[in-house]
Amino acid sequence: MKRAGSGAAVVVTRAELHDGPLSSQLRSFGLNVLLWPAVSVAPARGDSLEQSLSQIEDFHWIVFASRNAVAAVLRFLPRLPKSVRVAAIGRATAQVLRHRGFAVDLMPNEASAASLVAAFAAQGCSGARVLYPASSRALPTIAQGLTQLGAQVVQVEAYRTEAAALNADECRAWIERGAIGAVTFASPSAVIELERALGPAHFSQLLAQAAAVALGPTTARALTQRGKSAVLAETATLSGLAHTTHRLLQTRANDGIPAA
Repeated sequence: MKRAGSGAAVVVTRAELHDGPLSSQLRSFGLNVLLWPAVSVAPARGDSLEQSLSQIEDFHWIVFASRNAVAAVLRFLPRLPKSVRVAAIGRATAQVLRHRGFAVDLMPNEASAASLVAAFAAQGCSGARVLYPASSRALPTIAQGLTQLGAQVVQVEAYRTEAAALNADECRAWIERGAIGAVTFASPSAVIELERALGPAHFSQLLAQAAAVALGPTTARALTQRGKSAVLAETATLSGLAHTTHRLLQTRANDGIPAA
């Protein structure tokens, strides 16, 4: 099967509207964008987050792994006590925190949970109380890693990541036409849910004709675990994801790779 070049469409699998940040930037490059939101974000069940934040002064650190976690915390806690330090994964998460007046005390160079644990290991966190507001689907890497370093970690559900109502028949029709050049993934959940919505056969067909571009190494790993190669965004930001996708399609066009 031929791979699609720059004239083909780009799929956005994150939950955003037509004028969302990733979609808008891709369109600014002249790319045709298809919105296939594979996941949706919903409020957390229960009041565990609110209760934990009411006791925020008992913690030494709060860890943010996504902008969704930041938004969830800010609903209940517009400011942090000076005694609480902030750790963030990824430039996008750190940017949102700084924009809201939060100082970011620790951010690893690589936007991954393992890198955050390594950064804590380098400076030490034994005995520290750490609050980790996380997705309902958060992997255990952060909580387990920091616990092994001697920290006392309280992980609470800050928001739920759920499957979105995707028009799978319409998506499969695009795949059958071979008109897709790249698929952008901003989270492992998007990989999981797109495969589930399309079915393994059409998911494999899609990534046989189109390049998979991943926001970070954890998302890329979700693709490689399914036997799919992934191009890693130059930076773990939506802007980096858009620029990498654009350059990839430009390179294919320059190499004379036509749409399938």
